[in-house]
Amino acid sequence: MMGISWLIFLPVAAAVVLLFVPRSWSRVLWGAALLATLIVLALAIVLYVRFDADDAGLQFVEHALWIPQFGVAYHVGLDGLSLLLVMLTALLGPVVVLASWGTIKKHEKEFVLSLLVLQGAMMGVFTAWDLFLFYVFWEAVLIPMYFLIGVWGSSRRIYATIKFFIFTMAGSLLMLVAIISLYLQCGSFDFDHIFSSLPEAALPLRNQLWLFAAFFLAFAIKVPLFPLHTWLPDAHTEAPMAGSVILAGVLLKMGTYGIARLALPLFPHAAQVLFPLIAALSIVGIIYGAMVAMVQTDIKRLVAYSSVSHLGFVVLGLIALNAQGLEGGFLQMVNHGLSTGALFMVVGFLYQRTHSRLIADHGGLASTMPVFSVIFGIVMLSSIGLPGLNGFVGEFLILLGAFRHNPWWGALAATGMVLSACYMLWVYKRVVWGVPRGKAVEVSDLTAREIVSFLPIVVFIVWIGVFPGTFLSKIRASSHAYLSRIEMALQDSESNEAAVTASAAPHWEPKKEE
Repeated sequence: MMGISWLIFLPVAAAVVLLFVPRSWSRVLWGAALLATLIVLALAIVLYVRFDADDAGLQFVEHALWIPQFGVAYHVGLDGLSLLLVMLTALLGPVVVLASWGTIKKHEKEFVLSLLVLQGAMMGVFTAWDLFLFYVFWEAVLIPMYFLIGVWGSSRRIYATIKFFIFTMAGSLLMLVAIISLYLQCGSFDFDHIFSSLPEAALPLRNQLWLFAAFFLAFAIKVPLFPLHTWLPDAHTEAPMAGSVILAGVLLKMGTYGIARLALPLFPHAAQVLFPLIAALSIVGIIYGAMVAMVQTDIKRLVAYSSVSHLGFVVLGLIALNAQGLEGGFLQMVNHGLSTGALFMVVGFLYQRTHSRLIADHGGLASTMPVFSVIFGIVMLSSIGLPGLNGFVGEFLILLGAFRHNPWWGALAATGMVLSACYMLWVYKRVVWGVPRGKAVEVSDLTAREIVSFLPIVVFIVWIGVFPGTFLSKIRASSHAYLSRIEMALQDSESNEAAVTASAAPHWEPKKEE
């Protein structure tokens, strides 16, 4: 078992070992979790360096039959589209453990175990190349996340947990029905087999629309795309800091990744029919999320609604179906994970000091928390897409792709960037500048542990912003192959339709003279 399997099973194995560590050994629990996630990060970096950017195919493949009776296999691998998300998951692992160390006061052992299992399951989602395996990892993510919100959340955690669970389970059931239907059509769960055999199956457009809708709704709930976003603000608000960081950083990307990996390439013709509706929902989400964020009084809810807006950008980039939109969409998934994850850490560290998330309770933090204010400023500017930072590159590419597909899409989506700058600069001014007031008067600045937990995120925010080619080069070959496959599928579909239409049309032949 080499390579990718280590990313999936090492954190899970660490969690199993820690089951036998006494609860009172708090330092051992946290130290072991940090070590395990650091090893996962080191292995992910090795895979990233060894990844051949010119190869559009699946790399580091591992394949073994799991349930032979149904053709289910343990099939994992990496291509350019999943590589960056695996790196993001690996990076946020130690960051979250370090940021949470010392802040969890109850059931520390279970908290650490939940983080480790969650990381392993998320790695599985981004590397699975078998639909059954993908679904197993998809569902496995739910369990630790359920406990993270339900046990260590705030006062309304039960309400938020149940809402999160109901929404996600509804989406999962839709996806399960679509997976079973696909298996009956293609006779296999393997991605390669399904991608190659589905066009031959020549599903009627009506069937494609139903299957696409089932997959897309499952993923759109996870994104979450407007109007399926209502679970997100409650989950974010009630979750502990680590839960919010993972939720914004990685979990929501499972939805956008699913749309790109499965929904669009499996049913491109159906997707093409529904593009105007999806684009409209994405644009409404961009503008609606930004406008609702502007009127929030709770900083955490403001950041939560900003996620609705930013992820609308990502979906718009993906459905533009051109190189700029696709590469921008995938890069923006990483950017959002870094920027919004860091913003939730900012809110979490502030709440630990003041026990309030209300904007009105803070002010003048630049005087009492200068290091905090600088880091807050960097991640805030990253979130609004300042040139030189990561957010600008992703949003610029998405807008370019959207304009190329439909100028109206680009023009309407661009208003979201303006609104984003308004609410982020406004909250930063209220919280950081001016004379210290309210709960901000006697707070202490960030500790060394907290600064170190921010450090890798800030490094990547600047690195992606200044040298985006380092990361885009890894996506390029896979994205071109991906777009070519969809284009060919659309052409085949149009040819089949033309043939069907021609055969169904009344055929006139000159009457032979007797």
